[in-house]
Formats: sequence, C-alpha cells, structure tokens
Amino acid sequence: MTSMKFASVAARIERFPIAGSFTISRGAKTEAVTVVAEVSRDGLTGRGECVPYPRYGETPEATLAAIQAMQQAFADGISRQALQAAMAPGAARNALDCALVDLEAKAAGLRAWKLLERPAPGERTTAYTISLGTPEAMAAATAKAAHRPLLKIKLGGDGDPERIAAVRKAAPESELIVDANEAWTEANLEANLAACAAVGVTLVEQPLPAGRDGALARIRRPLAVCADESVHDRSSLAPLRERYDAVNIKLDKTGGLTEALAMADAAQALGFEIMIGCMVASSLSMAPAMLVTPQARFVDLDGPLLLARDRDHGLRYDDSLVYPPDASLWG
Repeated sequence: MTSMKFASVAARIERFPIAGSFTISRGAKTEAVTVVAEVSRDGLTGRGECVPYPRYGETPEATLAAIQAMQQAFADGISRQALQAAMAPGAARNALDCALVDLEAKAAGLRAWKLLERPAPGERTTAYTISLGTPEAMAAATAKAAHRPLLKIKLGGDGDPERIAAVRKAAPESELIVDANEAWTEANLEANLAACAAVGVTLVEQPLPAGRDGALARIRRPLAVCADESVHDRSSLAPLRERYDAVNIKLDKTGGLTEALAMADAAQALGFEIMIGCMVASSLSMAPAMLVTPQARFVDLDGPLLLARDRDHGLRYDDSLVYPPDASLWG
C-alpha cells in the first residue's frame, strides 16, 4: 500500500436536508447528517464521507472525534491496509479509508478502479426507496415512482400485507424489493413473507432483528431473504448461510471500500447474492460504493435522490440509472 507519510487529516460534520422526510420502522428524519474526512499530502487531498448510524451506537460527534484522533497515525505514515487493523469497522474508518483511496488514485494519476485492479463500474439501475407509511400514503408515493424499474419498499410489521398489496397495485410493472428493518417477528414472519411472494416481491431485507433471526433457517422461504443489520464485514458472513440468500454490503458497516470489496469476493465465494446499499447521504458516499456494483445483483444507491440538494459534482442520475463518479467528485 502507498505510504501516506506526513499526511494530515481534517474532518467536519455536514448536513443535507431530505426532500420531505424519510421513514423506516425505527423512525423518521428530515436531514442527512454526514461526516467528511479529508486526507492531504503533497498538495493533494482525498475525501471520504460517512453516515454515523445510531443503530450501532454511532453519533456524528463521536465519529468526528475518532477521525481526528487518527491525525498522528497519518502523520506517521499509516497505510490503508494498516488502517483496517487500527480502527474497528464503522463509519469513521469508512470515511478515512475512502479518503485514502481517493488520495492514492490522485497521486497515481489513475481512476480508483484501476488503482485497485477492479472492473470498471458502468451505469446501473438503482432502487428508489418508498418510505414507511399507511397503505394509502405508500400507494400515493409509489404511484409517483411507478415508472422506475426497481423500487425498495420500507415495511414495519403489523399491516405490512396491506401495505405491500397497495404498493403493487400502484406499481404493477416495477420490480419490488422490501426492507423490514428488523421489524417483523417470528409470529408474523411467514404471513408477511407469503404476502410479499404473492405480489411478486423479489427480495426481503432483514425481516427479523439481528441476533434473533434463527427462524429463517427453520422455515421454507418463498423468496430470497437478504441480511442487512445481521451482516457487517467478512467475519459475519459464514454463520448466515442457512438463514439468508443475499447480503447487503454498506461501506459504513464494512468500514470502507477496502473491506467492502474483500467482503464482496468472500460473499460470492459462499454463494450469496450481493446488494450494494447505502445510507441517506450525498454522492460522496455513493461514489466509492460504485466500485462494488459490478458484483452486485441489486444496487441501492439512491441516497442523493432522497435529498433536497446534493453536493457539487455529484453523481449523474438519469431517472433510475446511476453513473460512475467523475474524478472531480471522487476516485
């Protein structure tokens, strides 16, 4: 790995208003709060963005402090590989890892995928998220997005069969994937899966709480089930093989692009399908994730589409098609 001797680190919290609100089973929010890390050396600066996630005990302030605490390590020349051991997987390491990839690519005069010897990403269809609400509200939101080929539907437990039926009626042609965000129980698991299968849902994400998902191994699953909160990095993959058919790789969980790419390779070797996912954030968070898309069956990188405004030089979105980043943004 390239030495970053005498590199300096800067970080800041940034806020992006969400268009309307974004609601899942754990609550609603009206802004995306991100932390941006900048690693500079020899007149060049690499950037990375992360989203601290309260579900994992992360806050913007603690994430900012964790990044700033690495200042001396970067001045001493910590490599990207050494960073993996020096910090735990999570948002802070993600921002620094992606900033390092960006800086290394600039120093080498290469696009990030060439630097990392990965396939060049192309344009991909991204899912577009429909927030949790009443069946009527979700149907109305879905009707406005029914032209999109892939919709991700947030569900929340009781009443989900009615929600997904209303959504399907509003979008008869779209491929549907569902995200329950750990809100189902063993008591309603099979009925909710059956309701999803009945309307042609392709995939259900994380129906049961992480750590309490053993029932998935004991039932006949009528459609593919994807781990999200139950999977973080490579070390969490093997125990999931009896319960899940796919895994959702998010750079904020893996702790950066370096681990995300290694995890994608390991997941494929174990027979999992791959979703590359995101938090609600700007294009700077999505850009590194585009390098995982050549291995992904499902691409869910719609974060900027949910914002009232994106950052400058953001990813190009042509309706539901998302394109690789320009070098002016990242990598």
